[in-house]
Amino acid sequence: MRTLAMLTPHVGDSMPYLYDGSSNEGLRICSVFAFHLFTDGPGEMEIEGVRYPIEKRTLIFLRPGQPHAFHVSPAHPLASHNLYCDLWDNRTPVSRHRTFIYAPNPFGLSEVSVSHPCPELDALPGVFSLQPYPHLYEAFLHIVRQYNEITDYRTEAVNSLFYAWLLSWHNVFHAKVPRDYRIVRLIRMLELQPERRESVDQWWRQCGLKRTHFHELFLRETGMTPKAYQHRLIMRRAVYLIQESELSITAIAEKLGYPSIHPFTRHFKAYYGISPKQYRLDPRAGASLRERT
Repeated sequence: MRTLAMLTPHVGDSMPYLYDGSSNEGLRICSVFAFHLFTDGPGEMEIEGVRYPIEKRTLIFLRPGQPHAFHVSPAHPLASHNLYCDLWDNRTPVSRHRTFIYAPNPFGLSEVSVSHPCPELDALPGVFSLQPYPHLYEAFLHIVRQYNEITDYRTEAVNSLFYAWLLSWHNVFHAKVPRDYRIVRLIRMLELQPERRESVDQWWRQCGLKRTHFHELFLRETGMTPKAYQHRLIMRRAVYLIQESELSITAIAEKLGYPSIHPFTRHFKAYYGISPKQYRLDPRAGASLRERT
């Protein structure tokens, strides 16, 4: 079994395309991996007989030989940024000369991009919205621009960017990313000032929610309780202050809202397995610092 870290991607082509409901958008297969990023909607995408909605910033990921069709109204054409690539072979990539076979012709390709068993790659969805992830959306467009604008070392630059983008997409897909606007607003406030010692009661009232509903929603959106989430932010801020400031450990504890250095040291050591003082004195210990929660 392979992992995404073992990918050797090659972007064979990048092209803008306007889907306008023409006949060549019907059922077909392609010989390579393909990514289509739609900038607008609505429309529909058919993959292996299942239809999915296309909305603004919808990403389509197609595997070699996967039957698919675009269902777009001629009255409302949709623009897309398309990348055609290999993921496991950058030495003899098929994506430099991709081929399509259209129905009703028999779906049989003489050459396809190399594929390997990879549970992490298989888990990535065929249809995914980048609307909540503007950094991924902009990064994809940056890859497209680099492919079209770079002259020297284009292959090396674009393939490296695309490799990083794939790993970032994997992380986003598996991460707990809050989407409820009330929880997102609270989290932004906590990130700015994690040391604020407000009660959970104040938080659920600020969100306009009942206590039980707030706790259930926060846990569903973040995978953590509200106080555990705040504690993680405080510990991360502590690491930053120890690394980047000249404040004493006592001053850092005070800045983070602790009544004294003792509970701060206890919390830090329980979280990271090392005391704040040890961490500051031994940079090598900091290199392997890991959260224990």
